[in-house]
Amino acid sequence: MEDFLLTEEEKRIKYLLRETVKSVPHDLLRKLEREEVAFPREFIDHVTGRGTVGLRFPERYGGKDASWVAEMSGVEEMGYLGFTLSCMYSLGTIVGEPIHRFGTGEQKDTYLKGITSGKKYGAEAITEPSGGSDLFGMMKSRAIKSGNKFVLNGQKRFIVGGKGADFFVTYAITDPDAKSKTKGISAFIVDRDIPGLKVETIYGLMGNKGGGTARIIFKDAEIPEENIIGGINEGYDIFNRMMVPERLTTAAGSLGVSMAALEVATSYALKRQAFGHKLVEHEGISFKLSESLTLLQSASSLVFTASKAADLFEQGKVDLPYVRKLVSMAKLHSTEAMWKIVNDSMQMMGGIGYTTVYPIERLLRDSRLGLIWTGTSEVMKMIIQHEFLREFGSGTYFATKRDVEKDALDFRLDEEKVFT
Repeated sequence: MEDFLLTEEEKRIKYLLRETVKSVPHDLLRKLEREEVAFPREFIDHVTGRGTVGLRFPERYGGKDASWVAEMSGVEEMGYLGFTLSCMYSLGTIVGEPIHRFGTGEQKDTYLKGITSGKKYGAEAITEPSGGSDLFGMMKSRAIKSGNKFVLNGQKRFIVGGKGADFFVTYAITDPDAKSKTKGISAFIVDRDIPGLKVETIYGLMGNKGGGTARIIFKDAEIPEENIIGGINEGYDIFNRMMVPERLTTAAGSLGVSMAALEVATSYALKRQAFGHKLVEHEGISFKLSESLTLLQSASSLVFTASKAADLFEQGKVDLPYVRKLVSMAKLHSTEAMWKIVNDSMQMMGGIGYTTVYPIERLLRDSRLGLIWTGTSEVMKMIIQHEFLREFGSGTYFATKRDVEKDALDFRLDEEKVFT
């Protein structure tokens, strides 16, 4: 995000994260890529040790009471490390959000403080083998109340950080007879060490190496009733709130990945010569650079707008559906912009960009996940049009607007306006 858009405090946080990113050992990223590290605990310790995780949480829980704009400017900086570590970093605010907004004091003391201190790393266990985009429609995991506990059975997969997480935020059916499935879902905190929880699979991935992406199985796993988040059957509302940081951090991290790739390509194009000139002096390259910079700027502007809207939501000035629309736009546009920019960065470099001599090929493989993770591009489009049509159909949408239809020469020919 541009510095002039940020307050002094937001700028301070941005540069704190920039300094933190710069201090991450280069060899850690190489170890992740060689899959010598299955879960980057070293990285978690590094960023929490610098007080940079859970920035929006209250100071009493180890946060900095930061704005959404401030935290997303920091997540953008994290994107320079690539999508693996950007995602790993963001999970602190993603899994912390439902606890922060809906959790009990005891849950906050245990888990929010654990997240910010690095003593507890949390992961989200949401997707199931039977349902990803259609999560609630296809959900099979069930939690049955038994005394002062819930007995959980089911499976969750594609859990980033699942290999080494200390706890999971998950969702399960608690009222199978609810008229709407979304009214019968509850959210839980599940500690890793409870009997009945098993990490079954560590996935091999095209990119995003070393994040410990796992499948877990719950088999008669007993969850204390004090580990339910919010109230019973309130999981859908909690999920929708949780999706704000999940998708907004993806959008913000994509900006950093894009700029990292573009900077590598630009540096190369300023040095490499072809046909008697530097690459950057050839229109085919310089125009790619211009187009990429413009696309990135538009994505950055949308991330800022969505982040600002999230801040205004906290102040009660806009509603959650409006924020959902803007966050979905930011996630859709930023991830697709990232995919194009990283591709074009590789094209600017030619064959050497396809090798492991430069990090572009890793960033390209990593960035493909952006169009899938935290809701596919297609799901984002569904949300965007749904929320816009909701606004459009409200009684107040046209209250202050010009009736443009009446600008037509023959607007009075109502008999020609046939709709069925």
